[in-house]
Amino acid sequence: MFSGVSGFINRSQKLKGTVVLMRKNVLDVNKAAGVTSDVTSGDVIRGVGGILGGGIDLVTTVAGTTIDNLTSFLGRNVGLQLISATATDSSGKGKVGKETFLEGIILSLPTLGAGQSAFDIHFEWDSNFGIPEAFYIKNYMQVEFFLVSLTLEDVPNHGTIRFVCNSWVNNFTSYEKNRIFFVNKTYLPSETPAPLVKYREEELNTLRGNGTGERKEWERIYDYDVYNDLGKPDSGDKYARPILGGSSTHPYPRRVRTGRRPTRKDPKSESPGDSYIPRDENFGHLKSSDFLIYTLKSLSQAVLPALQSVIFGEFGSFDEVRGLQEGGIKLPTDVLSAISPLPALKETFRTDGEQVLKFPPPHVINVSKSAWMTDEEFAREMIAGVNPCVIRLLQEFPVQSKLDATIYGDQTSKITKEQLEINLDGKTVEEALSFQRLFILDYNDAFIPYLRKINEIAKAYATRTILFLKDDGTLKPIAIELSLPHRNGDQFGAESKVILPATEGAESTIWLLAKAHVIVNDSCYHQLMSHWLNTHAVIEPFAIATNRNLSVLHPIYKLLYPHYRDTININGLARQSLINADGIIEQSFLPGPYSIEMSSAVYKNWVFTDQALPADLIKRGLAIKDPSSPHGLQLLIKDYPYATDGLEIWDAINTWVREYISLYYPTDEAIRKDAELQAWWKEAVEKGHEDLKDKPWWPKVQTVEELIQSTSIIIWTASALHAAVNFGQYPYGGYILNRPTLSRRLIPEQGTPEYDEMVKSPQTAYLRTITPKYQTIVDLSVIEILSRHASDEVYLGQNNDPNWTSDSKALQAFQKFGKKLVEIEEKINARNSDPSLRNRTGPVHLPYTLLLPTSKEGLTFRGIPNSISI
Repeated sequence: MFSGVSGFINRSQKLKGTVVLMRKNVLDVNKAAGVTSDVTSGDVIRGVGGILGGGIDLVTTVAGTTIDNLTSFLGRNVGLQLISATATDSSGKGKVGKETFLEGIILSLPTLGAGQSAFDIHFEWDSNFGIPEAFYIKNYMQVEFFLVSLTLEDVPNHGTIRFVCNSWVNNFTSYEKNRIFFVNKTYLPSETPAPLVKYREEELNTLRGNGTGERKEWERIYDYDVYNDLGKPDSGDKYARPILGGSSTHPYPRRVRTGRRPTRKDPKSESPGDSYIPRDENFGHLKSSDFLIYTLKSLSQAVLPALQSVIFGEFGSFDEVRGLQEGGIKLPTDVLSAISPLPALKETFRTDGEQVLKFPPPHVINVSKSAWMTDEEFAREMIAGVNPCVIRLLQEFPVQSKLDATIYGDQTSKITKEQLEINLDGKTVEEALSFQRLFILDYNDAFIPYLRKINEIAKAYATRTILFLKDDGTLKPIAIELSLPHRNGDQFGAESKVILPATEGAESTIWLLAKAHVIVNDSCYHQLMSHWLNTHAVIEPFAIATNRNLSVLHPIYKLLYPHYRDTININGLARQSLINADGIIEQSFLPGPYSIEMSSAVYKNWVFTDQALPADLIKRGLAIKDPSSPHGLQLLIKDYPYATDGLEIWDAINTWVREYISLYYPTDEAIRKDAELQAWWKEAVEKGHEDLKDKPWWPKVQTVEELIQSTSIIIWTASALHAAVNFGQYPYGGYILNRPTLSRRLIPEQGTPEYDEMVKSPQTAYLRTITPKYQTIVDLSVIEILSRHASDEVYLGQNNDPNWTSDSKALQAFQKFGKKLVEIEEKINARNSDPSLRNRTGPVHLPYTLLLPTSKEGLTFRGIPNSISI
């Protein structure tokens, strides 16, 4: 492609360039407790002095526009050297040009983003150098800065050359190798211009590191480790946690290695502390999503402990629960003063000028305060709620267990045909099975192995719920089985009771309590498995492998990188504050100290290829292959909002990926010959998911189809699947009565004081069974933040940099993908307006919008971000 280029410059001349960067603010949210809303050009960022014991002095600085601050980049403080892609030095590497420094500040540039500043630079260049497609940069200052881009203008016979950088640049002495950046072109390894080959290889070696030592804050090294940093054994045995990963007992996906020192009591466990994040995964003050992330950190470390001293006991009534949003909880002045200065927390804790703690109203009770209690809504949320990917077709009766009978005895369901046929609208169980009208939400096998230990600190059941598909397309629950480990030992199986629907008297309260126990199971499974394990945890190894093995020049790197944005960052925070010993999850969800250990047990049965939505639906028996149906699948529940909308999104992703990959890989042989690609997949499987590496279901990625399928699954998981299980958390769970996270009482037995209390006051019985007041505050505080979109969120079908590639055909395919998503959004809105589709809105009149691709900032109950950003 460089024919005719040699000698295109006849004399020495200057190449004009524009460097765009962002200065590091004096207040970085990594160090501070909070910051104001979005940083925009000319905005003032105010640090909060002394909040939560942070000891940070109040500082005020104007971001990106104060000339005095920007002049520090001039002189000889930032140097760049262009690297040729056509001319080599004596070692065969591309020639390196003379070091050139930033010149004048460009005060007006239409394309500048918020907080960005632009500088002129002029490079010396002559005909012997050829075309520059890489450059070195050195920061001679002590303060790092964020390099956005370099644009070279009017390169003779070549026009504009763009370098998309988006990287922190520290003082040059921090690096063993010079910081290098490449042009925004796309090259397979075999097509890389020869002068750039060694530079490409060296940069990947830098990102891999050597696997030793403790990682430093400024480093950009991606390496693997097990989850050995969740416990705090030095603080006592109660805070010790098993190491997840590296064993058949506790298999787990890998995380980014930090290399912190071992604990004293357990040399295999890492000491807790700030978790290393590769520097370019952590944007500091530059992104508003970081404000949400570090709000979580402040919440866990200071705010919630302050609230614990003043919020305790029980809710007295359902009205008092609603009062969290309607009237709030009165707080002492000292506690309120710890919360009110934090701008991000102002969105979570609304004080409205009064001395109260107040949450936003959850969507589920916006129209009706009681519709959540109906059987129809209880069932509808299994297919249109925040955890719609667990329900499955009932294909055998009685219901069987997959647990080892030699350890857990006979776990076969005790539900009888006679009990079911009471509510089968005149059908027999055999008829309902043959017509594929029975479904099950089954948490028996997930909870039974841990239930004896859980019930030492709580009171819970392992549940099974049988549902019947009615003629109108809605589901109704017809039996709930509540099981406990046998009192004489696990080997004797389970002790179970079956609760049937009732609408009057004590039986109706027992039915409501049984549904609450099901939802507690579902809430915990959702948070630990559907949400954390199946999106956050399983994606991180792919993000690590991508950065270690695929050059920024690689087409698959460009395809996948947008879908990893913030994931390593939020996962690192989760290990510090959410899923760690005595963290927020352990405090507010049923399994307590066994929470993440339970997700390890579920990971044993995780299958990568089943994460594709069509495969998932088929596996759960909710769809059958049918070439004549939309997307090649016939849904057994026709009005299944998650599946209906999800299949449209899946097909759009798969089509975009197919069109993009076909631009670079015309044959299977091209896949097999791509050394970087093969190293990437091998490492993602054998190191990233090492404990499952020998499973036969892993694609080999030896064909174009396997690459399309594998990358589609990664993109689907990081975008649409995460959106479906994340952004509905507060809209549904912000009303704790609808989605309790803890259970503290078993179903009352007749003749006991608890039963008499239940008869006298059903509300009291319900409230004393589910999540108490303080744990409710913990849960609501966290899920309200997790359910928010940042103002700078980048959604599916969008890219935060229009110059992410120079390939016009790739840009055209991406534009087509974006247009398809706009069409899908219109179709989803139309379905939500169709009164015949009752599951779209349900008794609570809450349309299913979680898979609408776009959203505004905030708590919107819609929007599919490109990546797992919160």
